[in-house]
Amino acid sequence: MHFHEVRFSTSLSFGSSGGPERRTDVVSLANGFEERNTPWAHSRRRYDAGMGLRSMDDIDAVLAFFEARRGRMHGFRWKDWTDFQTGRPSREVGFEDEIIAVGDEVTTVFQLVKVYRSGEQTYARPIAKPVEGTLRIGLGGDEQSEGIDFTVDYTTGLVTFVHPPSVGVEVTAGFHFDVPVRFDSDQIVASAATFAAGDVPSVPVVELRV
Repeated sequence: MHFHEVRFSTSLSFGSSGGPERRTDVVSLANGFEERNTPWAHSRRRYDAGMGLRSMDDIDAVLAFFEARRGRMHGFRWKDWTDFQTGRPSREVGFEDEIIAVGDEVTTVFQLVKVYRSGEQTYARPIAKPVEGTLRIGLGGDEQSEGIDFTVDYTTGLVTFVHPPSVGVEVTAGFHFDVPVRFDSDQIVASAATFAAGDVPSVPVVELRV
């Protein structure tokens, strides 16, 4: 997979618009009821980076980033300012934010996830691009030390313990994360004249399955 472990400018992504997308097939039956199904187990996010451009310097930075990625060829990291960490946005992450697994005394490798809850319904989103320096891991309520108790692959979101967690012990985690994305067009149409008049170029970005 063509992916560059580099993050799009956070000052530009801060002003972007976008969010999760689902695909649902809806079939209307003759009796007026519906059947609904989805081929997607996970949502996919889309953004417009053009909304964050405020100056010609910003356009220059986006053009340089776009060319370095060869348009749609190479993926990159993106900070979604509306959803970039475990726990509530108003507080720091904690090692007990998410239960990512339960020990079985055999498994040593676990995928980071973020769990979304509404009532009794939950959705576990796999996280492949945690942000280095933000990850906190716990076992059974005790915080663990990176490099001593576990290691993490920041390109896949896989956490590997030195020793497998005991049976029934909760593996917990808290962290910041990026979204793996690529540009969704091989073209950026920008004009200094129209930009000065308030017309910002569209720079579509779409999440990658990794």
